[in-house]
Amino acid sequence: MELEKFMYDNKITRNFAVATVVWGVVGLLMGLIVALQIFIPAMNFNLEFTTFGRTRPLHTNAAIFAFVGNAIFTAVYYSMQRLLKTRMFSDLLGKIHFWGWQLIIVSAALTLLAGYTSGKEYAELEWPIDLAITIVWVVFGINMFGTLLIRRTSHIYVAIWFYIATWVTVAVLHIVNSIEIPFSALKSYPVYAGVQDALVQWWYGHNAVAFFLTTPFLGLMYYFVPKAANRPIYSYKLSIVHFWSLIFIYIWAGPHHLLYTSLPNWLQALGTTFSIMLIAPSWGGMINGLLTLRGAWDNVRRDPILKMFVVGITAYGMATFEGPMLSLKTVNAISHYTDWTIGHVHIGALGWNGLLTFGMLYWLIPRLYNTKLWSTKLANVHFWLATLAIIFYAVPLYIGGITQALMWKQFTPDGFLIYPNFLETVTQLIPMYAIRAFGGALYVTGMLLAVFNIVKTAQAGTFLKEEPGEAPALTTQEMPKQASESWHGFLERKPIRFLIFATIAILIGGIFEIVPTYLVKSNISTISSVQPYTPLELQGRDIYVKEGCYNCHSQMIRPFRSEVERYGEYSKAGEFVYDHPFQFGSKRTGPDLAREGVKTGKIYKPNAWHYNHFIDPQKMNEASIMPPYPWLAEKDIDLSSTAAKIRVMKKLGVPYPDNYEQQANEDLKAQAEEIAQNLREAGIKTESTKEIIALIAYIQRLGTDIMTPEPTNE
Repeated sequence: MELEKFMYDNKITRNFAVATVVWGVVGLLMGLIVALQIFIPAMNFNLEFTTFGRTRPLHTNAAIFAFVGNAIFTAVYYSMQRLLKTRMFSDLLGKIHFWGWQLIIVSAALTLLAGYTSGKEYAELEWPIDLAITIVWVVFGINMFGTLLIRRTSHIYVAIWFYIATWVTVAVLHIVNSIEIPFSALKSYPVYAGVQDALVQWWYGHNAVAFFLTTPFLGLMYYFVPKAANRPIYSYKLSIVHFWSLIFIYIWAGPHHLLYTSLPNWLQALGTTFSIMLIAPSWGGMINGLLTLRGAWDNVRRDPILKMFVVGITAYGMATFEGPMLSLKTVNAISHYTDWTIGHVHIGALGWNGLLTFGMLYWLIPRLYNTKLWSTKLANVHFWLATLAIIFYAVPLYIGGITQALMWKQFTPDGFLIYPNFLETVTQLIPMYAIRAFGGALYVTGMLLAVFNIVKTAQAGTFLKEEPGEAPALTTQEMPKQASESWHGFLERKPIRFLIFATIAILIGGIFEIVPTYLVKSNISTISSVQPYTPLELQGRDIYVKEGCYNCHSQMIRPFRSEVERYGEYSKAGEFVYDHPFQFGSKRTGPDLAREGVKTGKIYKPNAWHYNHFIDPQKMNEASIMPPYPWLAEKDIDLSSTAAKIRVMKKLGVPYPDNYEQQANEDLKAQAEEIAQNLREAGIKTESTKEIIALIAYIQRLGTDIMTPEPTNE
């Protein structure tokens, strides 16, 4: 049979590889800064744009979508061409994808630091960027499926199965979670509220981990590990079971992020059940990856690339065992809202995603530049630095997380909390945070060594912009099903049908969990005393979100005696029906704020306390690790946005009176003047127009709908 000659496009692969390295440095450096900020307030630099509440989302987005995202596209564009024996469908679409994705990353960095955030973890980007992501993702999909349709192979390899599942699932997750109504050029409110918003967000959040940080890297593993080891994948049959069970089960597991919250119990039970089931397919993938190296262990000891793959896959196995364990309610009662979860996430991020990315780059760059890796010894040093860094990073967080949980729950024999002051638990964690930062510094050092090694490798070689390839054309006679062909072999010959089956598999869980919360009214009961936020409180809530307060404070009191004693009555689903977005939080670096406006189980804080606390937290308690927010007393409330916000809230079902937007600012000014006058009486000179007034109004509102404040001497 005559062979067709063609050219592989290495330029698009090289571009994404360079972006991976550049954004890797940025994302990891931001992570190190965040790790220092959390226990050294001075590292916030006393600037509006560099506080932990704004840099932490920047770090997570840079690490996930910039560093890991570009690594995914590097792997996809390189491996798909070789596996399908063809050039990518469109060079132009590849360029649009590359530059569009980099523009999105830059836009994300600028807007997040400026305080434009949706307030939803891993989905903080606002509506114009959400639209841009959708467009670029569609461009990527057209290029990917166009390439599948012009392939010169009859069957599609397992790595591409995972790429297909990644593309369709990320599209569904992003679109469903990003439905929002704008009220300005850069700001919007999500259509979901309270418990429903929390469910959709963690259905998205958990599956962003599943289908952005896991499935494409499984595709990467299935291609680059056999290539680096020069051995076939261990088991084709295991890869089939691994793929279909993983994508079907994973999508159900999101509710385990909301155990013991106001989420309906049946959803919590589903999340736990499917999370436990995830162990089997996840470990099936790990076993398939590790056993591919059977008989090659001598090479593993010498080759830093294989060592990185081994430790990376092992970290995947550890994280995917720990995740189901953390979804057990008895374990989650200890782990949730603590640093344990942060340690767990970073085992996957630094180990699985990081080491597989580094291994891929060390294997790939020499081939793109037709040379050898400049320094194997330096790559080995990087491997050991990264491995030690993961240990120094995660272990203190495990210790710190368990310490937090035990101190929160400790009672005296007489039934009183041993540590009623939340700050007592925080001070115990400072040494753990310092060790974690040291681990982060080691990891960043390894990354910088990798940059040096990669640059020297590129300089030593000559870039192969286009690489020749040849393969026989795929004729229509080769496409019909053969008598001996398996059902899965038939799917592998039909990529569009494969896409349809994968889409069905990932939609079932989401539909079954999300739709009933909207159709069955009893799932989210209402509370008659819960009223919409006043215009001033609404402005204050938006400032709370803008400053990223949700990164450190939860607003969800779980039904544990220790939490009720510390914070007040446990949270009910009906309390949050007007919360766009929800603010349950995922970590308590500071105390829960769900009852902050109520005197119950703790000392009520007057307006003056909150004012001074925002301006200079260390003045209120020298052990505080909260950064100051002096600009809140300098910046004016944006009164021009009030009417638009009220209009959008009304569209979302919040029962403000007809035409209320026309008088909203008058009510805002009246309430603001009351708070400002109260502050003046306490000796604090301030104007009623300042953002700090709105934020105080919001904080003092929390919890008061269902619990009446006791009289105070304020």
